[in-house]
Amino acid sequence: MAYDKELAAAIKAASLAARLCRKVQKALLQSDVRSKHGRNKSPVTVADYGSQALVSFVLQQEFPGEFSLVAEEDSNDLRKDGGGEIVERITKLVNESLTSDGSYGVSLSSEDVLKAIDSGKSEGGSQGRHWVLDPIDGTKGFVRGDQYAVALALLDRGNIVLGVLACPNLPLTSISVAHPHSPNNEVGCLFFAEVGRGTYMQPLDGSSTVKVQVSAVENPEEASFFESYEAAHSMHDLSSLIAQKLGVKAAPIRMDSQVKYGALSRGDGAIYLRFPRNGYREKIWDHAAGSIVVTEAGGVVTDAAGKQLDFSEGKYLDLDTGIIVSNQKLMPLLFAAVGASLAQKSKPQP
Repeated sequence: MAYDKELAAAIKAASLAARLCRKVQKALLQSDVRSKHGRNKSPVTVADYGSQALVSFVLQQEFPGEFSLVAEEDSNDLRKDGGGEIVERITKLVNESLTSDGSYGVSLSSEDVLKAIDSGKSEGGSQGRHWVLDPIDGTKGFVRGDQYAVALALLDRGNIVLGVLACPNLPLTSISVAHPHSPNNEVGCLFFAEVGRGTYMQPLDGSSTVKVQVSAVENPEEASFFESYEAAHSMHDLSSLIAQKLGVKAAPIRMDSQVKYGALSRGDGAIYLRFPRNGYREKIWDHAAGSIVVTEAGGVVTDAAGKQLDFSEGKYLDLDTGIIVSNQKLMPLLFAAVGASLAQKSKPQP
């Protein structure tokens, strides 16, 4: 089954959201950063909410019938006392984005925007179609001025069938440990993939689309690997042990968000390791778009036991230990190194 219309709408929605996010990041004010309730108190910005409202609105305009969105944000904090000013700012940003696009000819009220944000409360599951959105994946990177992504995927009867990663700060040319920035300062990539049709990359302005493939590296000594920038998001010591057992010589490339999946899909590195701390449960919006972008580019995405990621069980991914990503040739060696490293770490220390 082709998903051409859905993919076109997803690219449009993610591109608009990425432009809004880029605008906010350039003029990031302290007042734009709020704190989510909960244990981590992770920062959330007007861009997270604005991005979710935009994507939700565009998808509902393109598919006005049955609509289901599984997304990270809701309007609870915004509706509390003192939230009026930030809601006005979000509404202004969303309307400016829609006006610049010119497709819809509408002006949304603050309540329209809050309702659009709250349309992301679906639980997902194995029946029907569900859009899966992380409006800003890598909020901490966003606040620091580093990497982040607008990550949007479509789940159809439990399977991810398309994914879009808009990466406003990722250089158009390959990155590496030695050259993490584009030599000509051109940044802003969008990756998209549809099941059975490969993965493509284009600049955020939509010009010059190219098909991408994962790295063909077979020798681990020549491989480089990605991991999370934040040590709280992945155990760097375990990743280091795995790399050592593999014989990887290059230092890790540490980046926030699913940008790592995009960079890996075009061969910037050959391995991505993510091993969260015990007790952390992965959410589907943190991996849905990235996983299909990599697999359609010829890569493999599994948990530490070699099982494919299952997006059909609601908002959470139940995994064995962590997520490992690589090409077909390196995967058997990577599995062996992961298994040996996990066994070593689990042994009681003398």
